[in-house]
Amino acid sequence: MANRLIKETSPYLQQHAHNPVDWYPWGEEALSKAKSENKLILVSIGYSACHWCHVMEHESFEDLSVAEMMNANYVCIKVDREERPDVDQIYMNAVQLMTGQGGWPLNCICLPDQRPIYGGTYFGNSDWKKVLSQLAGFWEQKPDEAVGYAERLTEGVRKIEKLNLFSEELTYSTGDLEAIFQPWKKSFDSKEGGYNRAPKFPLPNNWQFMLRYAHVMDSASAWKATQLTLKKMAFGGIYDHIGGGFARYSVDGRWHVPHFEKMLYDNAQLVSLYAEAYQYSPDPLYKQVVYETLDWVEREMLSEEGGFYSALDADSEGVEGKFYTFTEEELNAILEPAESAIFNAFYGITAEGNWEEEHVNICKKSPGVEDLAEGLDLMHDPLLASAKAKVFAYRSKRVRPGLDHKILAGWNGMMQKGFIDAYKVFKEPRFLEIALVNANFILKNLVDDSGALLRVFRKTPDTKVKYTAFLDDYSFLIDAFISLYEVTFNEDWLHEAQKLNRFVLTNFFDSGTGLFFYTSQTDQELIARKHEIIDNVIPSSNSSMALNLFKLGHLFQDETYLEQSAEMLKAVFPSIKTYGSGYSNWGILLINVIFGVYEIAITGPGYEKLRQELENYFIPNKILLGGSSGKLPLLQDKFSGKSKIFVCKNRTCRLPVTSVSEALKQILI
Repeated sequence: MANRLIKETSPYLQQHAHNPVDWYPWGEEALSKAKSENKLILVSIGYSACHWCHVMEHESFEDLSVAEMMNANYVCIKVDREERPDVDQIYMNAVQLMTGQGGWPLNCICLPDQRPIYGGTYFGNSDWKKVLSQLAGFWEQKPDEAVGYAERLTEGVRKIEKLNLFSEELTYSTGDLEAIFQPWKKSFDSKEGGYNRAPKFPLPNNWQFMLRYAHVMDSASAWKATQLTLKKMAFGGIYDHIGGGFARYSVDGRWHVPHFEKMLYDNAQLVSLYAEAYQYSPDPLYKQVVYETLDWVEREMLSEEGGFYSALDADSEGVEGKFYTFTEEELNAILEPAESAIFNAFYGITAEGNWEEEHVNICKKSPGVEDLAEGLDLMHDPLLASAKAKVFAYRSKRVRPGLDHKILAGWNGMMQKGFIDAYKVFKEPRFLEIALVNANFILKNLVDDSGALLRVFRKTPDTKVKYTAFLDDYSFLIDAFISLYEVTFNEDWLHEAQKLNRFVLTNFFDSGTGLFFYTSQTDQELIARKHEIIDNVIPSSNSSMALNLFKLGHLFQDETYLEQSAEMLKAVFPSIKTYGSGYSNWGILLINVIFGVYEIAITGPGYEKLRQELENYFIPNKILLGGSSGKLPLLQDKFSGKSKIFVCKNRTCRLPVTSVSEALKQILI
């Protein structure tokens, strides 16, 4: 029989709908039951593409003896971390305080009032039974001790990332950037790219900072580390050479063996990163990665309504990576001998296999293939192209990995921006078309009558929409709409960004810190109301908002926005030098503050041609505005019958020029 999760729309919750565990979704029914029956709450958190979540489900949650223990002693709540990141954030903090590490599946046992007392990540069947038995006994025999421990742990959760207003005035210099970079670069892997550790995560925002640091500080070492990382990721097994797109991370230190799930947010940021890197240094490899990744997104991750789906699972037919791996024998069977020879040499395919399972291969570019490509032009060999097409067609007939068809507002904002950034650099019309369709989909389906965002859209028979949005949803969509304005000069997009920004200021602002809470004041109250400050695999919502306020402040000449952005940077600045990787997006804001931002207005009948030409150049600290008409303050008195470029900085505009080459002379001074 199905449990309560059968009524949920989340694919992750649906996966557990036929467990013998009496699962509840997070909500009033479960929380009230725990209080009224004085039962411990068991909160189990994961997401649909999580391999070890599937393993624990099969080993424990499908086991009748385990389910009996859980049902007898606990109110069991299943949470999709992508739908409820606010809940995940609190219990992840708790588990990290208890164990020093975190991850998914995340399992936390709490008092009836939601305060945590014990937690961890993956548990094997026998270990899980011990935990269930011991905690139930502890609550029955020593409830006062459990309450005391919960009080201390909850206080710790509330203090994590807690900052206060910083009253002193600060001035910043390039010396501050050097003080961030010098200790940071010691962790770079000079052979394989990324950092000297395994597993290896892409962390795109880290390398976006490095790219911009290399530019403004003329740092050869920052560019070398970034260039190496981009190449190694694109050559490694973490990249899907057959179908495009990146896996979430590699389990080894060489980008070789991927943890195969593909997440929308990783690929969104990586598209933006590789596009920006191409703008900085036009390497055909970067362009290939962008085009192949966006082809994958359009082909497999775009709904008919124009929204982007969340993720592809790591598993197919119950086996991790089965969709993506091959034996040499099966490849030889579908390819002509000449095709097979070139394909196997290029992608490192062997009879023995090139990863952990015998005879099985993951496609990755072979060591030394760059030299080979230079000698034989192997990259563009027609035989390799035809072989790749055949392998793609063969693979497409396999059982596909599961698709998480949730459509999340914030992740859609990130991918929308990925398409926009690719359009800026490569001028591909369909990239802009897809971004515009997505932006209109968001406005139609994920904004309610009050102007508030909704986090989740999934088309069901009743087109059910669930959950109000969190700060990251707002921040990433504001960023996307600002970017959409910069490539269309349609001020409607700026006004949409402005509306969302005002909602954030009204409902998320914390006057005690000058930062923003992750949850709205209108949301259901949890045991802690958290800030999200540290940049991780996704930039923090506060750093993203600080950058949004900086941009909107310049575009609308609104000093309150600029002051708010400055206060936010000031609050975190003491932390940036101690942990550059965790504050990379804040570092990008710091670069903009130190070097200033160019406000470049392009007006007149030829504005679009000039805008596209200007985007051939890497100018990361710029804001574009213009068109044939406009009401923004900086555009006043800048329209005439001729096409002109106005370069402004620090509230001063230079004389207008009529060509990009003349404008560049003003920008590069």
